[in-house]
Formats: sequence, structure tokens, C-alpha cells
Amino acid sequence: MNTLLWLRTDLRLHDNPALAAAAENGTVTALFLASPGQWRLHGDAPAKVDFWLRNLRELSADLGKLGIPLKLLTVADWSEAPGAITGFCQAHGIGQVHANTEWAINERRRDAAVADALQASGVEWTLHHGASLLRPGTVLTGKGECYRVYTPYARTCRERLRTAPIRPVPAPRAQTAPAWKADALPDAFDGFPPASDAVRALWPAGETAASDRLAAFADGVIDAYKDERDFPSLPGTSCLSPYLAAGVLSPGQALRAALAANHGELDSGKAGAATWINELLWREFYQHLLAAYPSLSMHQPMKPETAAVPWRDAPADLHAWQQGKAGIPIVDAAMRQLLALGWMHNRLRMVTAMFLSKNLLIDWRLGEAWFMAQLVDGDLAANNGGWQWSASTGADAVPYFRVFNPLSQSRRFDPRGIFLREWLPELAHLDDQAIHDPSPMERAAAGYPAPIVDLAQSRLRALEAFGNLPAV
Repeated sequence: MNTLLWLRTDLRLHDNPALAAAAENGTVTALFLASPGQWRLHGDAPAKVDFWLRNLRELSADLGKLGIPLKLLTVADWSEAPGAITGFCQAHGIGQVHANTEWAINERRRDAAVADALQASGVEWTLHHGASLLRPGTVLTGKGECYRVYTPYARTCRERLRTAPIRPVPAPRAQTAPAWKADALPDAFDGFPPASDAVRALWPAGETAASDRLAAFADGVIDAYKDERDFPSLPGTSCLSPYLAAGVLSPGQALRAALAANHGELDSGKAGAATWINELLWREFYQHLLAAYPSLSMHQPMKPETAAVPWRDAPADLHAWQQGKAGIPIVDAAMRQLLALGWMHNRLRMVTAMFLSKNLLIDWRLGEAWFMAQLVDGDLAANNGGWQWSASTGADAVPYFRVFNPLSQSRRFDPRGIFLREWLPELAHLDDQAIHDPSPMERAAAGYPAPIVDLAQSRLRALEAFGNLPAV
């Protein structure tokens, strides 16, 4: 029997349940469904789509060595997916289609429509679990509900992972290739120009690149992760998020590497490894929330009362924030890093998001969309979860009055101004104290803008806005 692997955000050979199942049941053909119109609707970044394409190129070569051709279909948007998939199956004598589940609402609706079309044409459709450590919907409170607070959720996850470790799924053996050849891949998808040389250099494509980066991190960097992860000038993070978001690396592979570095311990042993495992569970948490609460895919706050926050309509302030011209050095440096590299250090994602949603009192959804339009690691669950955490609209035990002071964050996590000097060359001549908050004279001489908001007054404005919300 001919089987089909429908690739989505699972661009890998190893630890891919859908691929393994397709190979067990017949001769596999792989398919990627390009949908530039849908990607535009989702606000996906050109750098992210370019990363997908580069990984597809590497994956096509890897699949080819196993006798599995990679075919490419292009549709305008996902409304055309049922017809495209069904037509492909009929044309190639496909009897089964295998894919890994995606949990956002548009993806679930797409898959339901494809399933109906395939069933009507007599083709089997099977979804597998390959995007998270534990399947969403299986980590529940005593009342049978999805956890809304991270700490008890993580405790339950660790208990599950101790008793039932996540086993790897091997890549399939080579097969006799079907009659058709792999498709040539384009240089770019319509409306998504290639990424810059800097972005491509920072994020090399392919499973080998992802595996090498994971190994290098787990072999040493992870030991200092707890102490160094918050300092943007240090190479203290894994830089694996694009590979996890595109599925070039599985969460199981990441967890097993961390456990190996930590002698099998989940929450004890080496502090660095345990802290990174905790971050993997945060990533899981946001996926589980996205699956349990479809409204999160529809631009709704997790906390319904926060729908009444009186957000400011301030397009000039929003633009200044977007372009790294807000007059707050740590915020501006971070936003310029995002524009240049399609990535931002995680500590700075929280700092910049809280500055927008609290100090500027601008709707977090505008920030969420801007990040998604730039990020090479753009992932709906993680991006939405991070923004709602920062804006105090999401699943979080900490009240709304948590407001990071960006100047304090800058002095604490970039005390010598190394990161600031890298991204704000106009301020590079200032000393280690002045660079965090230059004087009006220093700003004028450097051509650097005055702050667009008073931090103390704007904090009070945010507290008042959130504190006066009606109860729901």
C-alpha cells in the first residue's frame, strides 16, 4: 500500500510518530502543503517561512536517502486543503494518510475538513502525537480540567514523566522508492522573501544542525543555564526555539538530552539542567492551554475580566516601540535585536512585552502580532502564552501589579552595558552607569530619543487600569 506522510511543523526523520506509522504500513511519500495566503492570515514572519523552506530542503535530501520522495503542493489557504490532499491521494493511489496533531483552532478545523474529505474518498486518516511530551488533554486536575496554573501542572507532568519516560521513535529504514520523484523546492514562497544572511547564519537548517546545537548545549552550556540564562550578552541559552517550533527537533529529544546531562533527574541534580527542563514544561503548558481553550487562538484573553482593560490607542508609541526608538535603552536594544535576527533573548521578551502592555498600556495583541511577524521561532502557543503572562491577562498566579522596571532589569542583567553597546552603537561611548538611562544632554549629543513615557507614572496608570476592572 502507498501511504502519505503529511508534514507540518514536524520537519524531521527521527522521533516522528507519523512518519514511523506511515513506514510501517506501506511505501511512504512525504507531502508538504504550502499555503502562503494562510501564513499571511496568521501573520507569520518571512524569516520563519524561510526557515521552514530551508529545513524542507535538508529534509528532502534526508528522505531521499531512504527512498521517500518529498512532494510539494501549494494552495491559497487551508480551505483548499481537503481537495488538494484528496486529489493527491487519488492521483498517487494513497490508501492511508498520517500526520502529527496540531492544536491551534485553525489547524484543528483544517484537519477535521481533510478527515471528512478523505473518509468520503475511502482513504484512512490517522493523527499521531508528536508535538509535545504529554498529549494535551491528558494532564488534568482532580476535577478533570486543564490546569490553569503552571506550578501544579508541572508537578503532575514530572510525576507522569518519572513513571512513563518518553521513548524515542527511530527513523524508518530505507524503502523501495515509489514511481514518482521528489519535487524541486522554490527559492522562496510567494510573499515571503528569503531571510537575511545574518538570520540564515544564526539559524542553520536541518536535523543535523539542530542535533549538533542540542548536543553542544547539553554538553556544557546547560550547566550554567540557571545562572546565565537571563543575561542577554552571554551565550547562556540553548537557541533551540526555532528548531522546536518547526519540529526539526522534538520535545522528547530535548528532554532526553537534558536528562542525560542531569543523570536522569527531572527537578533535582544539576541546577542548570533542572531549570531548562522547567522551561520545556512551560512550553508544554502553553500548548496544553491552547488545546483546552480554543479562544486563545481567537485573540481572547485567558482572564475574561481583562477584556475590559482600557487600552490606549497610541499608534506613534506603538511604532516607536516596534522600531526600537522608545528611548528606553534595554527596550530599544531588544527590539533592534528582534528586527535584525528574527529572535529575541527570552528575558528581554518579557521586558519589552511588559513595557508595551503596562507602561504604554497598549493592547498586548498588537505586540503579540508584531512578534509573530518577526520571529523565526514564532509559535502561537508560546508567543500567546508569553504575551498574556506579561500583560497579566493569562494563566498566571501572580497578580496584575507585577510590572518589570526596564531600567532595573537593564542594570541587573546587563550591568556593564555589553548588550546595549552591541545594539545601540550611538550610546556605545557612554560609561557603564550612564548607558542604561542617558541624561537629556547625552541623548541629544548621541541623537538618541527621550523616553516616550515616564516609567513611574505609567506604572501607576497601569495599576489603576487593571485595579478598576469589573468582576466577571
